[in-house]
Order: sequence, then structure tokens, then C-alpha cells
Amino acid sequence: MELILKQDVQNLGFKDDIVTVKNGYGRNYLIPQGFATLATPSAKKVLAENLKQRAFKEAKIVDDAKKLAEALKALEIKITAKAGGEKLFGSITNIDIAAALETAGQPIDRKFITSGVVKRTGKYAATVRLHREVVIELPYEIVAEK
Repeated sequence: MELILKQDVQNLGFKDDIVTVKNGYGRNYLIPQGFATLATPSAKKVLAENLKQRAFKEAKIVDDAKKLAEALKALEIKITAKAGGEKLFGSITNIDIAAALETAGQPIDRKFITSGVVKRTGKYAATVRLHREVVIELPYEIVAEK
């Protein structure tokens, strides 16, 4: 089943991509949730026209994402957490990283940040997807609260 994605779907594709999925996944999940529409020939023509018109706007969005990436790389992020020795009481997730970025003045939605669950102090890196073409590694450090 061919579908046109209306929004980004993790591990499947980005908005306006034409993807092939199994019939049940498309019919029972993607279409009812509003994530996709059927890729009929007329829908493909409309999509091609929209993409052509959006090409210039897309270039500006990519430039803005690259500027934001440079600003993020310049930041030093330190997250303080309660710890006993090196082991944390609890864990640090992408929610905590998003909160640290927001306090640093660069609000990023947490669903665009990918990092594993961290349970020890030290230096780590998170992957931040600002645009489908702009993905950066964001270093951060977890320090024990004094």
C-alpha cells in the first residue's frame, strides 16, 4: 500500500514522503490517526506541485535550522542531578535535556531529541533533529548535585 505522509512518522519517513507499508498498518493506524493519505495518481500530482512551490521556502527553513545548529553547538550544557557517587538517583532522559536547552534560551521540542536513558554522571551526547537534513550531536554533561 502506497501512502503520502502528512507528518513525520518515526522509523518510517518524513512529511510529504511517499512510503510503501503493509495494508493493515496503513489502513488501521496511519490513515485513521491522520498521519497519511492514500497515494492515488491525482494525489501524487498535487504533491509534486506543492513540493515544487515549496522548494524556495524549504531552502530558508534549512538555513535557519543550520544557524540554530551552530548556536546549539556553542552551548555547554550541564545537568545537575542527585547522585550517590557516580550513580544517579533516577535517570536523565530527553525531557531533562529539553528543559536544560530551554533554560539556556534554545527551546527544542523533546520529541526531536534522541538520547538513551542515562543513570551515571559523566559526559554524553544526544542527537537533535532540527530538520530532515540537519541532524547534530549535542554534547552534555551530567554532574552530581552538591
